[in-house]
Amino acid sequence: MALSHLNAPFIYVIPPILGAFIMIVLALISILRGRRNPTNIMFAGICLLGSLVNANVALVSILPDKSLALRIDRTLYLFIVFAVPIFIHFVHSFLGITNRRWLEYLTYLFSSIILFFTPSELFISGLQQYTFGTIARAGPVFYVFAVITFCSVLYCLAVLFAALTKSADNQQRNRIKYILGGMGLGALLIALNILTVCGVRIYPMGNFSFVPAVFLAFGVLKYDLLDMGALIRRGTIYFILTGVLTALYISIIYLFNTLFMESGYDRSLVLPLLLAVIIVLIFNPLREKVQEMIDVLFFRGKYDYQQLLKEISGEMASLLKFDQIKELLLESVSAALHVTHVYLLVNHEDTDFFRIYSRITQSYEKTGIEGIARDHPLVAFFESKKKPLSKSHIERAVSEPVDGEQISSIFDTLDASLIIPIVSQTGLMGMIALGQKKSGELFVHEDLELLTTIANQSVNAFENARSYEEVERLNRDLEKKVEERTADLRQALEEKEKTQKQLIQSESLAAIGQLVAGTAHELNNPLAGATSLIQTTVESVAEWRVNDGNQEEVINDLEFSLKELKRAGDIVKSLLDLSRQTQVYVEPVDINVAMEDALRVLYNQYKHLPVEIEKDYDKGLPLVEGNFANLGQVFINIIKNAFESLPGGHGKITLVTRFIESTDSVLIECTDTGKGIPSHQMNDIFKPFFTTKEVGKGTGLGLYISHEIIKRHGGKIFVRSEEGRGSTIGIELPCIHQEEMKNALTK
Repeated sequence: MALSHLNAPFIYVIPPILGAFIMIVLALISILRGRRNPTNIMFAGICLLGSLVNANVALVSILPDKSLALRIDRTLYLFIVFAVPIFIHFVHSFLGITNRRWLEYLTYLFSSIILFFTPSELFISGLQQYTFGTIARAGPVFYVFAVITFCSVLYCLAVLFAALTKSADNQQRNRIKYILGGMGLGALLIALNILTVCGVRIYPMGNFSFVPAVFLAFGVLKYDLLDMGALIRRGTIYFILTGVLTALYISIIYLFNTLFMESGYDRSLVLPLLLAVIIVLIFNPLREKVQEMIDVLFFRGKYDYQQLLKEISGEMASLLKFDQIKELLLESVSAALHVTHVYLLVNHEDTDFFRIYSRITQSYEKTGIEGIARDHPLVAFFESKKKPLSKSHIERAVSEPVDGEQISSIFDTLDASLIIPIVSQTGLMGMIALGQKKSGELFVHEDLELLTTIANQSVNAFENARSYEEVERLNRDLEKKVEERTADLRQALEEKEKTQKQLIQSESLAAIGQLVAGTAHELNNPLAGATSLIQTTVESVAEWRVNDGNQEEVINDLEFSLKELKRAGDIVKSLLDLSRQTQVYVEPVDINVAMEDALRVLYNQYKHLPVEIEKDYDKGLPLVEGNFANLGQVFINIIKNAFESLPGGHGKITLVTRFIESTDSVLIECTDTGKGIPSHQMNDIFKPFFTTKEVGKGTGLGLYISHEIIKRHGGKIFVRSEEGRGSTIGIELPCIHQEEMKNALTK
């Protein structure tokens, strides 16, 4: 009987002792590491009250002096009765509910009233003994307290569950999940102790509150659940593990000691030897297994992260382009952490803001902004703190409310849960903004270690890329300068060759001019003699008294020959004028007549050819002031070229004259259906001595002389041609006054 009396209660009190230990650790973490805000203060208070409830159950059961146990139980209830309003106050503060303060005040008032009854038998009437230990016995007032407690716990669970279903943010959902599953379930289990106190013979369910307490501790330590800045450290978890195992170890020693004392073996060496075997065979392997489990729960992915860092480091070191480094960062971070999206913000040296880059879509289309200004509070924060910032830590990390609002706005714009700074020795170089994890989990310590290490390594990569790009830019500038100098040199050489060619052509033209001048001078004498003779013959024939129809025909032929000799004389004169580069003879010229005369001169050359000549003359064409012989020479040249371009003389030549009112000028066009001019020769057709004819069939001076004559008349000559389909030579002559024409021709 003694053995069962001593051992059974102690075994049953181990769970509440574990619960008290875990809850007191959470309370200490909240007090020592957490912020002094209402939520954390209420959290610490609930944890302390939960540890008091568990400690109360254990003490009442194991204390041999039941009178002392009853006094301790009633004393502890002086604090425990305030668990109801503090729990409601915590839930309201945690969820940001501010319109139900009346409920908080009401429950605080209720607990204050109950406070007066706790030391009396009206609240705890005494103790009652069960097989699992000693438990307090409820008084009349306790039943009222029990009803209010159950209703309050159910209300808090309902409010938390409703908030969980409505929340879309992973951070908030995870917080509510751990509070609901840890603190909510723990409060419900502790509230169920009321059944045992009220006389129901069941083991106190509150003794199992250590299970949800472990769940709550996991959330607080791994995910910084209540913004305490107490992200998990391996030493912290191992410390808690050591405490729990030590409690189990002490309990087992106590049980073995009690067992051997009752059996009369208190002086035997069996107990120490047996305990040593248990420690070697059970506790050390158990500790290692539990540590492995902790590594899996708290440091899952750590070794995968190490391998990932090696791969990223090796690949990043080989990249020299900014775009390549950017893509590697975005892809690696997204694949490693499985987040909804990743943004990379980089400050380029030539800008005053951090440009946003994304992996798939255009960042501007998704965020609505192209970047963040250099003077933004977020930039100032990272340059001073040089540490990651999560959305839930903004209020605690940023002292100025205005800055905090602007930083929160950037988090909302980027839909970011966490931002990692990329800091170099000269300042903030960039940032990595991450969305929520697709799994719904929160970022943990190893995530931050991975991201911080990647950010630090990317600093060197970006600096190397900038240096490489600067070298490339210098190389491009140098190559550009070399190309410019080479182009200048090439142009100088081309100018030199062009000048040399012009000098050669000038010398050739000078020689030809002298030859033309001499030849023209020699031709003038026979032309003058022939003209005089024909003139005399015309006069003589006209005096004949012969009534023969051929007389008039002979006179017409002689007059035409006289006219052609005069034209030949004018041509010779124009050659002399061209060689002297002067022209003084100006007369009204009918372009249509000049065109017809040109055709008559060329008649013998085309009369036997199967060529069609179409004339489209403007009958109201105004006169042009110029040199009739010179212009006739031009028309002869262009029409003759048209004949010669026709293959075998087959084809069509169209002659057009028009008055252009807008420019007050006359347009002359000669179009043929010949072989056309190749495009690569178009720039050379007006150059002297250039010809496409066979050797001995052309001098290359026809179009050149025509160009010079038209230029002296103040006009312009142009060519349109399509190889294989024919050419059009156009001439535009101004209709100007005689004095202006004289000035133009004498220049």
